[in-house]
Amino acid sequence: MQKEMIRLSRPDLSENALQQVLDVLDSGMLVQGKWVKSFEHQLANYLDIKHCVLVSNGTAALHLSLIAAGIGHGDEVILPAYTFTAVANAVELTGATPVFVDIQLQDCCMDVSAIESKISSNTKAIIAVHEFGFMCDISFIQQLANIHNIKVIEDAACALGSSWQGKKAGTFGYTGCFSFHPRKILTTGEGGAIVTNDAEVAEKLRQLRNHGMDYSGDGIDFVLPGFNYRMTDFQAALGPDQLLMLDDVIAENNRQADYYKSHLSHLQGLHLPAAMDGCGVTYQTYHLMFDDPGMRSKVREALAGEGVESNIGAYAIPFLKFYQQKYRSQPEYFPSALAAFQRGLAIPLGVHLQDEDMYLIVSTIQKAMENGNR
Repeated sequence: MQKEMIRLSRPDLSENALQQVLDVLDSGMLVQGKWVKSFEHQLANYLDIKHCVLVSNGTAALHLSLIAAGIGHGDEVILPAYTFTAVANAVELTGATPVFVDIQLQDCCMDVSAIESKISSNTKAIIAVHEFGFMCDISFIQQLANIHNIKVIEDAACALGSSWQGKKAGTFGYTGCFSFHPRKILTTGEGGAIVTNDAEVAEKLRQLRNHGMDYSGDGIDFVLPGFNYRMTDFQAALGPDQLLMLDDVIAENNRQADYYKSHLSHLQGLHLPAAMDGCGVTYQTYHLMFDDPGMRSKVREALAGEGVESNIGAYAIPFLKFYQQKYRSQPEYFPSALAAFQRGLAIPLGVHLQDEDMYLIVSTIQKAMENGNR
């Protein structure tokens, strides 16, 4: 019998959560029902924030946040050069221009020292991405934004449960955006959320996600051109059970990250992720950095040979076809983003891993690097 592949991640769904999904399907009330409202309330409580608006995915969360902030043609939005393409795509879809900033390699988050030089009279927002579950220096970014009167939108897609100096990711800015894709620490299949402390912003987001529909008068009216970015009720039914276990999952992810650190930190030519002081990490992804892109290829091939899934972590967006053709970025503009793209590797992490799986992963990496360095 062929051994099952050790995957990068795998959703951990309880029998109770699955039964709740079946109950929704049996009810016939599939969209914007009691589970959406319940999960919104529970998520807001967990994050200690006033308002939560569930949407169809994390990209929708970013898109609606930008629209609610009034971002459009002629505006500029600052974002990291290395992350998932959805961040830049959401900016493009509003008609605004993405302005890329390089990253720091220790955690793959935006290099905040490079932000101010990118601010112009057209800058209307900064998208602060907490990459791989690491918090970027959100306090510095917020202070800079206050000085220049621009909005901060947090992309906390990979950082549900992460914290900066004790405060949860997603709760610092104008809005915070989350994704519940299966690769995330909590999943509803597809799905996302926007959180904010501003009641007017929350109401506008609710209208935008549901065709511009407004219920505040005597009946239903349509007060702006909106979208169908709603989350289904059976998706939302998957969330609450996972949220109750989230802190335990984060603790296990951190235990596994410590295991990787203790077994891989001695290897020459390999660099492990490191958080800044004050950052509480979820480790949504454990991301290795190699000095040599050829070594990354050798390690990835060796892992695949043992039935272990691995993948690149994210993308150097300015060098992808659409963005390269439109903005003509040169490699020297974003050297760290390009290095992370060319030399980074995500390896399995999560509650689906057994100790013997982790032993196989580290021993395979060790052997591949030792053989490759001879």
